[in-house]
Amino acid sequence: MLTLSMKDILLLVRNYYDILLASILVISITLYLSKVSGKPKDAKSCIPGSLGIPFVGETFALLSATNSVKGCYDFVRLRREWHGKWFKTRIFGKIHVFVPSVEGAKTIFTNDFTLFNKGYVKSMADAVGKKSLLCVPQESHKRIRRLLSDPFSMHSLSKFVQRFDNMLCERLKKVQKEGKSFTVLDFNMKITFDAMCDMLMSIKDASLLEQIERDCTAVSDAMLSFPVMIPTTRYYKGIKARTRLMETFNAMITNRRNGKEYHEDFLQSMLEKDSCPANQKLDDEEIMDNLLTLIIAGQTTTAAAMMWSVKFLHEHGEVQDRLREEQISILRNKPNGALLTLDDLNSMSYASKVVKETLRMSNVLLWFPRVALDDCNIEGQFILSILLHDFQ
Repeated sequence: MLTLSMKDILLLVRNYYDILLASILVISITLYLSKVSGKPKDAKSCIPGSLGIPFVGETFALLSATNSVKGCYDFVRLRREWHGKWFKTRIFGKIHVFVPSVEGAKTIFTNDFTLFNKGYVKSMADAVGKKSLLCVPQESHKRIRRLLSDPFSMHSLSKFVQRFDNMLCERLKKVQKEGKSFTVLDFNMKITFDAMCDMLMSIKDASLLEQIERDCTAVSDAMLSFPVMIPTTRYYKGIKARTRLMETFNAMITNRRNGKEYHEDFLQSMLEKDSCPANQKLDDEEIMDNLLTLIIAGQTTTAAAMMWSVKFLHEHGEVQDRLREEQISILRNKPNGALLTLDDLNSMSYASKVVKETLRMSNVLLWFPRVALDDCNIEGQFILSILLHDFQ
């Protein structure tokens, strides 16, 4: 059984009392329903596991592990010791089955939109928006994904390489001049946030960046919370922050349409499609929801990958030395002070391997499940669609 120290319990109560309050409000109802519902719907399933208390399940245990130094891996490790590699649990009110193998994962991802669909909790949809790529239904997903991918083609990204290189160099020079130590993840979060805002909306004003970053952090915190609009809860703060962000984005769109501003960036490329047919453009709500999604997703995943790469390179000195030699050899062939180009990046064959191995070894996306659309069979495990709400 999972044991929590008094310190852990106090930390959970302070950070997640919105979850605790919601749990108290619904437990009596769910207990009653569980008693009168008769035979469980998942009776045909032989997947072991514990669903915990009604509605809440093992949400507290997941959040506790995620916010500890051990991370969510410890949550999975413990349950595999208790139940085996395949196990089920209840998180955020829904039953989840954890799939342990590469083959099982391939089965899920190769059957996207046929046997499986994206899964998300209500708080996620409320936070990033129902027209976000993360939350739209199957029929809208392909259209939005296609339209969003155009500005991120290699040709478009090549224009941003030097801007990002210059931004990173200036930040590192400032850190060196100050002579202070810094936390790698915090540094990465800041640099990637500023880079995303520059690439998407050409925002460079420090005060505006600070405001948007503060609100994006609140929205990100609300994505995995119980959706109760009670003041001071993470969900409440996140929804209020989202409202402010939508007002900011809407003002930018209005200014650009009125000719008060013009920038060559992602937002401008979306607005230039105003005269296109409906299936070849995004409406304003789709643009704003996906601006928010791209900022949050781009910042956290990129910053995490950069942090893990620093950790792994520190632990494997021979890899670090070989990577440094490749970088120095490219630098020798460039004029003094010249910035990186797309050709330089394409010539970094060893650096590319380092990036791929970092992504293989680390988890930069904590939790993005799939939903079983119908009864299915994965590696001999029979899965009921009514049981398996979400996959990881």
